[in-house]
Amino acid sequence: MRYLILSLLLAGPVLADPPTIEKVIASQSGDTWRFDVTIRHPDTGWDDYADGWRVLDMDGNELGLRVLHHPHVDEQPFTRSLGGVAIPAGTTQVQIQARDNVGGWSEGTTVVDLN
Repeated sequence: MRYLILSLLLAGPVLADPPTIEKVIASQSGDTWRFDVTIRHPDTGWDDYADGWRVLDMDGNELGLRVLHHPHVDEQPFTRSLGGVAIPAGTTQVQIQARDNVGGWSEGTTVVDLN
């Protein structure tokens, strides 16, 4: 019994699957950009759901943030948009990074070409 308890203590916390960015559409409107981002995540309800995504420059500086205020258990994948994002002049690429309320920001990002 004590080996079982020790094994459970050494195992550490189990993290859920991170959100996956499946598609990004970037469109320019005047001086700003709109991003339509499609995310897949095994949302289980309020205890574990994709709760946001952000636009980063290639140095990792945040240019825009889209907060997701509720789970999308029955809507997978789902697409949400963010407009009015100011992109510095001369920028040709940005990154999109997703997060969930259990694991935080995903390690990986999706690079988007701005054409």
